[in-house]
Amino acid sequence: GKPHILEVVRKAEKKILEKNLNHEYAGISGLPDFIKNSLEFVYGNDSKPLKSHRIAGVQTLSGTGACRVLGELLANFGKIGNNKAQIFVPNPTWGNHIPIFNNAGMEVKKYCYYDPITCGLDFEGMIRDIDSAPNGSTFLLHACAHNPTGVDPNFEQWKIISNAIKAKNHITFFDCAYQGFASGDSEKDAAAIRHFVDEGHQVAVGQSFAKNFGLYGERIGALSVVCSDPEEAGKVESQLKLVIRPMYSNPPVHGARLVNEILMDPALREEWVLECREMAERIKAMRQALRSCLEGLGSKKSWAHITSQIGMFCYTGLTQDQVLKIRSERHIYFTNDGRISMAGLTSSNVEYVGESIFQVTG
Repeated sequence: GKPHILEVVRKAEKKILEKNLNHEYAGISGLPDFIKNSLEFVYGNDSKPLKSHRIAGVQTLSGTGACRVLGELLANFGKIGNNKAQIFVPNPTWGNHIPIFNNAGMEVKKYCYYDPITCGLDFEGMIRDIDSAPNGSTFLLHACAHNPTGVDPNFEQWKIISNAIKAKNHITFFDCAYQGFASGDSEKDAAAIRHFVDEGHQVAVGQSFAKNFGLYGERIGALSVVCSDPEEAGKVESQLKLVIRPMYSNPPVHGARLVNEILMDPALREEWVLECREMAERIKAMRQALRSCLEGLGSKKSWAHITSQIGMFCYTGLTQDQVLKIRSERHIYFTNDGRISMAGLTSSNVEYVGESIFQVTG
């Protein structure tokens, strides 16, 4: 299929075209209004660090760029002793995380996250790995809609994770690629980030506006770091700009203008809320339809994880042999680890997919 273009994006684009803006370069850190509204979007309008000007923020080349820029910064300043700076990522994580941070000069390690037995969170293993990591390590957390598993901690678990990370003086980097698109509620999807900030963590946050605004090709994102005071925030922003300048000089403006127009205009923002919620609800409906289909066929397996997971992706629990059998006989293309994109399911194909899964799993 093709990416869905939000109607609100069309309206914002029209408004921007009517302004007859030029195509001048943005500054190294990007468009100031976009950065301001992006940070308010993720931290909340009442965020104390925002109000006290303690957050350094820059526009980036989507979430990928946010990861790479932060990786470069941590590689320079996050070393423990004479060793390379380390970053711990969940096992599994988005496939691009590992080469991004490796290429930035960091050593990538994994912490326990997914439990293949339950198709859920290995919470005890996760806490154990946080506790056993060297003090001051960097941990990458998916803010919501974990990619690729769709498995998120609940809020009570997030509180325990926060306490464990604080006890070890670890650095937290939230990769936030699905705010609003995960649950349909952008406030709820930012809850983990805001809790960590309220608890005093000086987190870094990478944002992407590809999925939740449907702006895949515009490469629009942001990177921010919560600091101890405005002076430190100024220094961190300066260091971020020193990373950006020789890497890509400055970010693109068109997509940033689109996002900014929507976030700053109350009517457009409300329309975005409704459209984003509609996309999220469609994904939820496809999850329920797939689970109901499998249960209706009399499957002896539990498929509760299909609806307990969240976001675009689902770890089905299929083995590689089962995936290959479906691929060759039914022409459905899961990844070898059993992951399926829920966005690819529709009311017209979900029964075929369910029947195909049932044929190989019983």
